[in-house]
Amino acid sequence: MTGTIEIACMVALAAIAVAALLNLYRLVVGPDVLDRILALDTMVINAIALIVVMGVWYGTAIYFEAALLFAMVGFLTTVAFCKYLLRGDVIE
Repeated sequence: MTGTIEIACMVALAAIAVAALLNLYRLVVGPDVLDRILALDTMVINAIALIVVMGVWYGTAIYFEAALLFAMVGFLTTVAFCKYLLRGDVIE
């Protein structure tokens, strides 16, 4: 018999998987580059959500530290990519 947390984690994983598929569609079909950047940033957020849900499901804190590191790297890559598109140069 599964507990309430396990059922909630399964539902959350399914919802995040559907969101990731919709983001993948926007990443491929996006009308312009800005929509693709936003889709990529949202994919990073979905990946962070997957890591956090897995941490809750397994009951260990190491997943939360990994999610924090992934969030910092994802934010920096999004900022660098936007800066590259605006100015054509990342490092001034």
